[in-house]
Amino acid sequence: MSAAENIDVSADTLQVCEFKIGQDFFGISVLNIQEIIKPQKITKVPLSDNYVKGLINLRGQIVTGLSLRTLFGLEEKSTEENMNVIVRHEDQLISFMVDKICDVQDLEKQDFQQTPDTISRKIAQYVSGVYKLEDRLLIILDINRLMNNNNDQQN
Repeated sequence: MSAAENIDVSADTLQVCEFKIGQDFFGISVLNIQEIIKPQKITKVPLSDNYVKGLINLRGQIVTGLSLRTLFGLEEKSTEENMNVIVRHEDQLISFMVDKICDVQDLEKQDFQQTPDTISRKIAQYVSGVYKLEDRLLIILDINRLMNNNNDQQN
């Protein structure tokens, strides 16, 4: 199975929600996203990893809030500015805290490329590949790798 087959693809195109973390642009398949919400009140979790910012009450559902900025080894920013990308994976919800939501991109499956060696190892382990857009590189995150990392840390 190629890396392009690991991401959700309809026909020959992939729709991704694009967002920024630091100066970089990332994307997650819209098929994995439940919703995008503004910053929320977070309840800290004692003894959790530094990238686990806490728990969010989303209309009665408890959602773990993860800072992708911290997970990727970048300097932390105020959580009051972060947007939350709520991702459903199997039976759980996770909120990925990102700096800014950009747009939904329609990408051609044939333009998918392997992760370049120039991407930091700390980030590359969560990446399925990239798309070279006209003016930037769009890094596609692998939800399974992100979620498995979170599950590994909880066990």
